[in-house]
Amino acid sequence: MTARSARQAAPAAQMWPLYAAGFTTAFGAHGIAANLGGLSDDAVTSLLVLGGLLALYDGAEVVLKPLFGTLADRIGARPVLLGGLVAFALASAAYAVADSPGWLWAARLGQGAAASAFSPSASALVARLNPAVGHGRAFGSYGFYKSIGYTLGPLLGGVLVWAGGLRLLFIVLAVLGVAVALWAALAVPHVPPLPRQRQTVLDLARRLADPSFLRPTAALAAATAALSVGVGFLPVSGAAAGLGTVATGAAVSVLAACAAVVQPRAGRALDDGRLTVRTGLTAGLLTAAAGLACATLPGLTGVLLAAVLIGTGTGLVTPLGFAALATSTPEERLGQTMGSAELGRELGDAGGPLLVAAVASTVTLTCGYAALALLLAAIGALLVRSSGD
Repeated sequence: MTARSARQAAPAAQMWPLYAAGFTTAFGAHGIAANLGGLSDDAVTSLLVLGGLLALYDGAEVVLKPLFGTLADRIGARPVLLGGLVAFALASAAYAVADSPGWLWAARLGQGAAASAFSPSASALVARLNPAVGHGRAFGSYGFYKSIGYTLGPLLGGVLVWAGGLRLLFIVLAVLGVAVALWAALAVPHVPPLPRQRQTVLDLARRLADPSFLRPTAALAAATAALSVGVGFLPVSGAAAGLGTVATGAAVSVLAACAAVVQPRAGRALDDGRLTVRTGLTAGLLTAAAGLACATLPGLTGVLLAAVLIGTGTGLVTPLGFAALATSTPEERLGQTMGSAELGRELGDAGGPLLVAAVASTVTLTCGYAALALLLAAIGALLVRSSGD
């Protein structure tokens, strides 16, 4: 038995601030994104400007997450976590104080850069503080609270914007960032960086090309693509079927709720030996693919079935994918691996809607759903044929 597998699970008091960090990045991303379109014309002057503001957050994450993950391995994940949360609070406070369109761009970019630091660091700490046999439960719980952030972000963000404008939402995010940083500083223990062998670019490329990294990362990217398409396009399908905004909004909430509920259960099943990584990832991708296929059905039935199945499939893949990455990665490289895996998820988050939109613009939205469903089914089939878990 290795020291890693013999380690006891971290006390709940040490894990709660990490769950709060996951909630913060999700709430900050979706809470603002869902409410930018309602700003006055002096802030969002066109759809192009809106698209740019939406892309800033994700764009910063795509570029910076692997870099901050590597930094976490070098100096320790805890200081990068704390620094990222403080930077998130400062970026949010900058717009709350200035309240001008130019500062909105700067704040959004700063928030994305800060999330790039504390998100992979939190994932690395979840892995470092728990034994390998408990990674499923740990990442299931982490994913649950992150999904809660995605679910509540648009709703609570909308209430805050209605009550006090976008400035109030940024004030709340600044306070949230400071509160979680203080909580983590008090409760999360110091986890020293481990000695590392010198790594060349070729060594990194070989490790990232290894099937133990590629399989779960590809599954995470594909599941995130399905989730992003479900959140973005199911309301379009609902509107085309004559459904109101309440019904379509409820469908998206069902999707997020299913993902949140399934993740802890999937993690426990993995730790208890009732589910393997390969089986779970394959089942999750095929379930999400079935959900996209259901999205081609007309009316409320198709939208609700799609929401339930996409959410369930995503909830299966997410904790199992991260648990597999944590188990197969040397502890001294966990930050780098989590940052690179998060990059894969961000690419799926952007690539899924782009694929569906490209197909929909040339054929129909139904064909767009079908194209992504076939892609997920193909990745699931490859996982079935792959050897090992």
